[in-house]
This record gives sequence, C-alpha cells and structure tokens, in this order.
Amino acid sequence: MNQFEVALPIKLGQFVKLASLAETGGEAREMIEMGDITVNGQVETRRGHHLDDGDVVALNLADGEVAVQVSARQG
Repeated sequence: MNQFEVALPIKLGQFVKLASLAETGGEAREMIEMGDITVNGQVETRRGHHLDDGDVVALNLADGEVAVQVSARQG
C-alpha cells in the first residue's frame, strides 16, 4: 500500500484526485457517488468526508483494489 502525504484537513474528493486515484475532480466525484471508493474498508459516498492521518482510501476495481494511506504532512 502506498502512502500519500497531504496537509490536513482534506476532503475525500480532493484526496482522490491528488492521490491520482482519479484524473479529474469530476471523475473523483462520480467514483465516490457510485460507491467505488472506501475509507477504512467502508463505502463512503460523501465527497466532503474529512480524512484523518492514517485513513486508508481504496478504489475498488474489477481486478482488485488500489489503496492509499493518508499521511499528514509535517511542518
């Protein structure tokens, strides 16, 4: 699993795009609304859901899942 360092607080929709799970904000919104994104193993359909340090955001694909752990940027 990869880690992606960001300044917190960050919303799920922003993180999905920044972590390259989606190419555009619109694509991120669609993936979240369709239930293709999980946070800590639970489907999350709210783009505005605030992520915490250590949360695991995963994109569920037909051939598996791509998971990225949120890492708080220091300083």
